[in-house]
Amino acid sequence: MPQRNDTAIWSGLFRISAESGQTLQAQIRQAIVAAILDRQIAASMPLPSCRILAEKLGVARGTVVLAFQQLVDQGFLIARERRGHFVNPEVLAMPARPAAKANDNANEIDWKARRKVAASEMPPPAKHGNWIKSSYPFVYGQFDPALFPTAEWRECNRMALAVLEIRNWAADMVDRDDPLLIEQIQARLLPRRGIFANPDEIIVTLGAQNALYMLASLLMNKGTKVAMEDPGYPDARSIFKLAGAETLPTPVDDQGIVTSAIDSEADYVFVTPSHHCPTMVPLSVERRQDLLARAARDNQIIIEDGYDSQLLDEAPQQALKSFDRSGRVIYVGSMSKTLAPGLRLGYIVASAGLIAELRALRRFMLRHPPANNQRAVALFLSLGHHEALVRRLSTAFEERRKRLVQAISAFLPEWRATDSAGGTSLWLEGPRSTDARDLAAQAATRSVIIEPGDRFFDGTDKPKRFMRLGISSIALQHIEPGIRELATAAGRRPAAA
Repeated sequence: MPQRNDTAIWSGLFRISAESGQTLQAQIRQAIVAAILDRQIAASMPLPSCRILAEKLGVARGTVVLAFQQLVDQGFLIARERRGHFVNPEVLAMPARPAAKANDNANEIDWKARRKVAASEMPPPAKHGNWIKSSYPFVYGQFDPALFPTAEWRECNRMALAVLEIRNWAADMVDRDDPLLIEQIQARLLPRRGIFANPDEIIVTLGAQNALYMLASLLMNKGTKVAMEDPGYPDARSIFKLAGAETLPTPVDDQGIVTSAIDSEADYVFVTPSHHCPTMVPLSVERRQDLLARAARDNQIIIEDGYDSQLLDEAPQQALKSFDRSGRVIYVGSMSKTLAPGLRLGYIVASAGLIAELRALRRFMLRHPPANNQRAVALFLSLGHHEALVRRLSTAFEERRKRLVQAISAFLPEWRATDSAGGTSLWLEGPRSTDARDLAAQAATRSVIIEPGDRFFDGTDKPKRFMRLGISSIALQHIEPGIRELATAAGRRPAAA
């Protein structure tokens, strides 16, 4: 906790002057009140003692004593015996005052005119900040605290903090990654998808989005064309557009992306073949073969996002990258759906030449992901904890998915669900008159969180009748009651149990 004699903390708060028309005591009170209302002093932070503050300001100690006493009388400060003066917590509970402009006559800086990319104008993410407090969180991409391997994760973090381990990760690694983590990705994660890569063909990233941003920064600019699934992963679309690329919407059906509709002029093709985002359908074998053949014919690069591919499927398919013999496929993976999304750890698998370029780029962006996290995850993988977690999650999510399909059939029969084995969400199409955003707002009043599906479509005329329901963070016993509440929000009268 900050000490009251940490003068650096207070150096910018007190601006008193003998030239001012106000007394020194009044100036001290004004400075403290302004700091309190601007939330610059925490309730747990003791103010400097009267003696120290008087010495710092070059005023009599009695002047400071009187200023403090008046602030106590006014309720801004409270005095605690043997501890000093603190901000009254009741004052901090009041709304903060609006920040004042440094000069009311000065023109504000037009940052929009100065920016080179329009990040703030890209479609916003799905906002579920309070999902964990919701009774029925049908949200995608979040974790279930009841399934999180707390004990195992703590064990690996404790091991990473051992003296010898600290020596391994505390130094600046510049553009390198933890060799143990690369080894574990190479030996334990990639073979499950049929991928066998050398260490120089793997780079660690801060999740899949960071991987896509790095690829876009390195490979795309104005004039680049990227064929994308429509509906498709909205953040990938935004990332490519921020790099200056033109995205080419390509339709999707029950076999995945329609490869015959891919524009031959596209430089890149972005796909989620394991489980399509957001419908969850896998790309069929015939389409996979056609996609690879077209890429070779049209000199295209395929960016394969292993979206929702970490879990154990009943009939798992190998990644496109596993069939790559020419380096034409770039594979993006993540551990967000298994370990934890907040960990922000992913990886790219590609030709050694491209990985070398990505390392050079990453060094200027962030040098390398935090090495302590890399070592903890490497230990988590090496001890078999991740394998056990994947089995546990796969069993739990499959049971939840089946329960959700049953509940939809019973209480929302007019909604058509895309039911594909595996994955952590369900894609639903409602009647043509449905507005999923209105439904989401109504459902939220009943503590049900759903995700409207219009954000996954490109263009301006987006269909409103789709929604996505996630299953990764909702307990099995809450699924049916949650769908009952959703049905009520949709204007249906649920049948009696």
